[in-house]
Amino acid sequence: MKRASDFFSGDEREMIRRAVHAAESSTTGEIATMVVDESDSYRDAVALGGVLLAALLAMVVAILLHHVTIWFYIPLVFVLYFPCRALFVRVPALKLPLLTRARINLSVRERAVRAFYEKGLHRTREATGILIFISLLEHKVWILGDRGIDRKIPPDSWQGLARELSAGLRDNRACEVLCTVVTKCGVALKEHFPRMPDDLNELPDDVITS
Repeated sequence: MKRASDFFSGDEREMIRRAVHAAESSTTGEIATMVVDESDSYRDAVALGGVLLAALLAMVVAILLHHVTIWFYIPLVFVLYFPCRALFVRVPALKLPLLTRARINLSVRERAVRAFYEKGLHRTREATGILIFISLLEHKVWILGDRGIDRKIPPDSWQGLARELSAGLRDNRACEVLCTVVTKCGVALKEHFPRMPDDLNELPDDVITS
């Protein structure tokens, strides 16, 4: 799996930057895009995966050696646990089958909300910041608008665009679909928040990766 830092090529980053700049050219809304490797370390899934895999491998070894006793099996599980756990840390995708959909959705949402405040999207002059948040491991997207936007555009309105971008991630069309979603966000913002003569670009147009 590609990491967030190199998920988009240099040319793709420039395409996204231009899409954001164009979308903001007719609105006071401020659009930010962000990509992270994963929304949570999912330590419980790492621990559970390590235990289950170690238990399975220990059983296989015990059977092959014809030494199926609790005195051999339990210590072997402990010995194998740490390398098995390290495997789940090194290959994050292995954690996903051990997580519920609700847990994943909650983790992505919480990480997106944290990023919204960490990156200062709540500090725009008209409270019109909007974050398009992509979490690569989960192939999930969350779109958050500040309080000024939420007063006129219901948060649920962004769900369709989030699903569209999620599908683009799965189809390896992330850059193309992200640019499309940015443009559609700009259109929606223009209707309710047209650009003012003294408008300033308050947020960076480049993709945020940390």
